[in-house]
Amino acid sequence: MAAIIRLSRHGKKGQAFYHIVVADSRFARDARFIEKLGTYNPRTNPITVNIKFDNAVAWIQKGAKPSDTMRSILSHKGVMYKAHLQNGVKKGVFTQEQADVKFAKWMTEKDVKTSSTKNLVETSRKDAYKKRIASESASRENRTAKRKAKAETVASAAESTPEEPQA
Repeated sequence: MAAIIRLSRHGKKGQAFYHIVVADSRFARDARFIEKLGTYNPRTNPITVNIKFDNAVAWIQKGAKPSDTMRSILSHKGVMYKAHLQNGVKKGVFTQEQADVKFAKWMTEKDVKTSSTKNLVETSRKDAYKKRIASESASRENRTAKRKAKAETVASAAESTPEEPQA
């Protein structure tokens, strides 16, 4: 039996969310599965991924092949790197403590990188908002100045033309 880690679709039409499951590769996408590892919701901002980390690492070590999408999700969460380090421990390349230190270092670097990216995106969004507000206020002031000028020209034209007596 070839186990595969993949997404199982749930939810209404146009409102999909997914379960992360380990299933036999011969079964259909939404059919039976061996174990549910978590959920993936692409509809939230930011995307929500809840996963049983240790179970996912165990399945990767047992030989379960993740689908392409799941490989990227698992890599982003650190499951693939943790499994890689555990294989190194099994082969005797380094000890479990060294593997734990490497993984902790990787996680902190990843957190710093993602937080800096989030801060950069947030500041650029705020700057764009400020520019848009400034341009809108400038155009509003321009329109009001034009309206005042037009009203003044109409008023001055009305004052300069003498009224004709009505019969």
